[in-house]
Amino acid sequence: MSALTGTALLARLVLRRDRIRLVIWVLGTPLLGYALAASVAGIYPDQPARLGYATTSASSLVARAFNGPIHGTDLGAVVVAETYVTLALIVALLSTFAVTRHTRQNEETGRAELLGASVVGRYASLTAALLVTVAANVSAAVLLALGLVGAGLPLAGSLAAAAAIGGVGVAFTAIAAVTAQLSVASRGANALAAATVGLSFVLRAAGDVLGEQSADGTRVQSAWPSWISPLGWGNQVRAFGGERWWVLALPVALLLAGVALAYALAERRDLGAGLIAPRRGPASGASQLLSPAGLAWRTQRGTLLGWAVGVAVLGFSMGVAGDEFNAMIDANPAAAEAISAMGGGSVLVDAYLAAMLGLFALTIGAYVVQALLRVRGDETDGVLEAALATAVSRTRWLGTQVLAATLGAVALLLLAGVTTGLGYGIVTGDPLGQAVELGGAALLRLPALLVVAGVVTALFGLLPRWSVALSWTALLVFLLLGQLGAVLKLPQAALDLSPYTHVPAVPAVDPVALPLLVLAAVAAALLAVGVAAFRHRDVPS
Repeated sequence: MSALTGTALLARLVLRRDRIRLVIWVLGTPLLGYALAASVAGIYPDQPARLGYATTSASSLVARAFNGPIHGTDLGAVVVAETYVTLALIVALLSTFAVTRHTRQNEETGRAELLGASVVGRYASLTAALLVTVAANVSAAVLLALGLVGAGLPLAGSLAAAAAIGGVGVAFTAIAAVTAQLSVASRGANALAAATVGLSFVLRAAGDVLGEQSADGTRVQSAWPSWISPLGWGNQVRAFGGERWWVLALPVALLLAGVALAYALAERRDLGAGLIAPRRGPASGASQLLSPAGLAWRTQRGTLLGWAVGVAVLGFSMGVAGDEFNAMIDANPAAAEAISAMGGGSVLVDAYLAAMLGLFALTIGAYVVQALLRVRGDETDGVLEAALATAVSRTRWLGTQVLAATLGAVALLLLAGVTTGLGYGIVTGDPLGQAVELGGAALLRLPALLVVAGVVTALFGLLPRWSVALSWTALLVFLLLGQLGAVLKLPQAALDLSPYTHVPAVPAVDPVALPLLVLAAVAAALLAVGVAAFRHRDVPS
């Protein structure tokens, strides 16, 4: 029997299990890319506007760190500068999670042992996961190229930009194949892969910040740290700026090396074990773990801490960039109009700050979804049955999980507002006042996050098997409608479907109580439906 025996059948199983996730991934990424490209094209419609953007981006260290280098004044170059990092991070995380789910998680749950009892080679499971993940990246890249062409961009640059995004996904597929061999738990494997994504972002940002600006001020030549970052390789393709196709060989080479290393590591460990020995826990558990609240805090504190660090760094950076932003779009009426539409105000810097707080609220919505979907994981893993076998009621258990996710969202919102205010206040001379003002403004986004929590809870109660895919789909729809809908000039009826649309864009406008109260009422109704449905359905379901 070959080590790859059964790979085709296991690949079909992966496709069967992930058919919804894969559809969302393969279609959602190109749609998001098309929407972002169309919005950028509307903001920078002519050469003078793009020239102003390019020169400001090339000279701004903050813009280089968060957007990457700019490679000219063509529309495509501006689109890549504005969209690359977002799309690259999405496909990197999706790729790592997919590989871990069908390798390490299968071993953790016992599926791999069950499959291994049949005619299946040692490398079949890993190979099947890699084949499907690489195929998903390639399919999404092809559709993304078509989307960019549909947005009016040249074919060659669109192909290069889409291939760069797909290359990032392929590179992190290889990295996840290795991390899945190291940790004994899927959560640890995902954490290692996510840490690698974060390190790649830091290296890319450092390389772009240390890079050299061209003589005409419209291009940036990245420094060496970008070349050791898989996220940096996509920028070095230089889509729409004199494409360097040979750079695309780097993620392919990493894939081949990663697969070879993963195979070698798999030979040196037992099924279900990891090469990194798990740390011994205490002989007895803490007393607070006996309550649902203590258990919820224990399981979510690591995730919350990671989110808090990211939010604090981004918030402070976005606040410091406030003055640079004014300079960036001072000569660009279209950009000013778009930011005013996103932020909801006429004072440009206030509209910028409101737009940033809105982006943070959308991002923290992902934390809420992630935290609440842990309840579905507990149900499928059998943890929920064990908890409900005690004196804990279903209502108390689910209510505790919702409360923990909500308190985490409150903390992250407050942190986002305070750090953004501190950053902006430092450059304007009033850090304390700005921190207090923007901290309060950020908390006004909480009702929208409560609606997100209500949607996830209702889906968990009514449609548990579909709750994961539908929850992330709902958040993606809210993102497109709430943040890009105004820029894309979608009908108001469509915009109203997103709870973020109804949140007053403070500090750009004055706060209004009525929409916040309505959102709170909608959230309460959705939560009540979810809890009621959960009380009356089978567990597991």
